[in-house]
Amino acid sequence: MRSLLGTFSWRELIHHPWRNAAAVLAVTMGVALAFSVHLINASALSEFASAVRSVNGQPDLELRGTQGDFDEALYARVAGHAQVAMASPVLELSAQWQDAAPQAGSASSSTPSRPTSWRVLGVDALTLPTIAPALMPKPADTSERLALFAPGQVFLNAAARQQLESAAGRNGVQRVVLRSGAQAHDLRIAGSVAAAGGPLAVMDIGVAQDLFSRSGQLSRIDLRLAPGATRASLLAALPLPAGISVSEPGDTQRQIGEMSRAYRVNLTVLALVALFTGAFLVFSVLSLSVAKRAQQFALLGVLGLTGRERLRLVLAESAALGAVGSALGIALGTALAALALRLLAGDLGGGYFPGVTPQLQWDGLAALLYAVLGVVAALVGGWWPARAAQKLSPAQGLKGLGAGAAAHGARWISPGLMAAALLFANVPPVFGLPLAAYVSVALLLLGGIAALPALTGLLYDALAPRLANRLLPMLAVERARRAREATTAAIGGVVASLSLAVALTVMVASFRDSVSQWLDVVLPAQMYARVSTGDEPALTPELAQAAAAIPGIRRLAALRHTTLRLVPARPPVALLARPIDDPARDLPLVGPALPAPAGQVAIYVSEAMVDLYGARAGTVLASLSQAWAPPAGASPDAAPPVFFVAGVWRDYARQSGAITMAQADYVRL
Repeated sequence: MRSLLGTFSWRELIHHPWRNAAAVLAVTMGVALAFSVHLINASALSEFASAVRSVNGQPDLELRGTQGDFDEALYARVAGHAQVAMASPVLELSAQWQDAAPQAGSASSSTPSRPTSWRVLGVDALTLPTIAPALMPKPADTSERLALFAPGQVFLNAAARQQLESAAGRNGVQRVVLRSGAQAHDLRIAGSVAAAGGPLAVMDIGVAQDLFSRSGQLSRIDLRLAPGATRASLLAALPLPAGISVSEPGDTQRQIGEMSRAYRVNLTVLALVALFTGAFLVFSVLSLSVAKRAQQFALLGVLGLTGRERLRLVLAESAALGAVGSALGIALGTALAALALRLLAGDLGGGYFPGVTPQLQWDGLAALLYAVLGVVAALVGGWWPARAAQKLSPAQGLKGLGAGAAAHGARWISPGLMAAALLFANVPPVFGLPLAAYVSVALLLLGGIAALPALTGLLYDALAPRLANRLLPMLAVERARRAREATTAAIGGVVASLSLAVALTVMVASFRDSVSQWLDVVLPAQMYARVSTGDEPALTPELAQAAAAIPGIRRLAALRHTTLRLVPARPPVALLARPIDDPARDLPLVGPALPAPAGQVAIYVSEAMVDLYGARAGTVLASLSQAWAPPAGASPDAAPPVFFVAGVWRDYARQSGAITMAQADYVRL
């Protein structure tokens, strides 16, 4: 009997390859897309983490300013503390590099290329070997041994040198021009550094402060603690001034992971949609197969095959389809991931890993997990056909009367699934992810599929009287009326795939319309001028006044953009200072604007701030007050301002959160 069952099952799979190809292809695409997204994200995150460790080193703690750079006087206090074994000052900024002059005789256009941002680090070479050895400059053979301390000398990593030499069309380029704000600096390349990641230029911290007009300023201080010292004990013994945050080396990696997590999860879920559809195609294929082989199953039942054995037989067929599709999907997913990493550099269009060109890192455990997921999807799709084969009556099946029999006592399944979908739609996020919302969409789709027999029955009942005098249409409708479950099997996969495609189309169209309306409010001008690097306020008030006097300029408005570190483990929040005459008109508010109480500063937060920081309208944002640092000349003991959330606005540009305040309040503070 076992030999007969094996022959029966494998003959069905082998002799009908085109009927089974759709199910195998659906499982293959689902596994391939999901596994390729996993490989791309894992490779990009691993490469980015390696680059961060290479550039930032491995200090115990990092001191950073919540509003950017801070006074270097703090370094002397920290470096001399008994619980600090070593302190390394760092000045970090960005500069623009542009290939403005093609080489002579080149066929390329004389139009300058688009400027790219380089990371510039001013470091103390005496502390680098212990904390960040990858940043230790290595002088070139033609440079002096102490070239690091000489003005106008810079050391480049491999990415910066490759970009520079590729643009020049030759090796051994000796100079590079970096622009910061309105100033251009011609620097001599004195050597290299081993740090990975995007383009990086390293120089002495004193030279960087003088060159980029940052005298007395630091971006961060890396600390190595003395034996027995802890973060809590250091902060208790060394009170830090306002505007200084303490973070750990892994916070940068966690920030990028948090920023890209929603993007990665959505990509994975969209990839699993194909696998979800594949389960319906397996269901459709096996349902039709079971209906066609009803008499064969009945004969096996007469010969002694029990209903449980028929159930296992159909499940074995679905598992075989899933196994073949999963194996092909793993191979195809690996190829897709390798191709995407080569063409898209791990971003998949998201832009979360700038300057990172990861290599494919194949994960055997993840491959096994996604292969099992493909088999499980096929088993889920084959469960109902297997149950139909189990419940088949041998006597009725031999007479050809059992193929269309089905239970009609499960009419509650469809409304039950839709009610459950409504409940899950109102469940809050889990660990910041809308997992229940994904379950809600799946339940809603399953509820719609479960309602197909009743809906098709109503449709055919309405059509039957109108086609009673037309022979062929009448036969087709009567056949469909008496085999509603078979009709569901035939159109279930089509309904699943088409409904998801329509839903995604409507979602994207709605999003585009919303973004278009948002742009009309947030960016109403015809022209914008901005600082290229964001590190130096080159757009002075005098420049704004001169621009306003140009003929043809009807109105000019200035805007200040900076970043704040409210929570060290989260990405920085954007702070926008702009003229706000009427909040309801100047901002795309979600609700009404509230008046700020006397003595408090009105701010308007994006929707992401509500989700991430609980900054609801009508509340006080205490974390912003804690991040506020007194301006130069103010008393360090001055009470920080109280910021009142006067409204929430819609922002599609900054998912880590944005705060807007009136320009007059920003200048005063």
